Amino acid sequence: MSKINLNRTCVFPPPMTVVLVGLMGVGKTSIGKRLAERLNMPFVDADEEIEKASGLSIPDFFEKFGEKEFRKGEQRVIARLLRRQPCVVATGGGAFMALETRGLIKKCAVSLWLNADLDTLDTRLQRRSGRPLLQTDNPRNTIKSLMDQRYPIYAEADLMIETSNVSFERALDSACTAITKYFSSNYE
Repeated sequence: MSKINLNRTCVFPPPMTVVLVGLMGVGKTSIGKRLAERLNMPFVDADEEIEKASGLSIPDFFEKFGEKEFRKGEQRVIARLLRRQPCVVATGGGAFMALETRGLIKKCAVSLWLNADLDTLDTRLQRRSGRPLLQTDNPRNTIKSLMDQRYPIYAEADLMIETSNVSFERALDSACTAITKYFSSNYE
């Protein structure tokens, strides 16, 4: 297998889907799109696929049916995506929390946790609206609570990169390098 090329390109498309997990605001969609280009793979945003399947925006889906029904739909969509040709999938922040979804990802894909600290997420998420779980009196406390609940589960991912206080390009390079090393060592 080829050696890792750190010159901003990955050396091969992985033999299986790469699933990005992490809290909202870590960069799953932004990094995922460019990572897919570097890996020469299609990119799919699971939330966009849910919106297509339901005919509703994510906030509207939450409002109309609630989080429990959203998670069921999300699980079905991710299962469908994992049956396709290998691609890069950006999941919603809660997708990896569902035991069945997490098990399917572990069986059919390589998971990459994009990690970020509270200050980074708080700053990034203040610039964006439309996050149903942050429609609270204190979004920062909500983020912290989500971190406490989810980070131990995200730690089960196959790989992890840090997206706090690093440039977008550096995070992208780290993701590409981690994936390339993973497949180089596991699929020689």
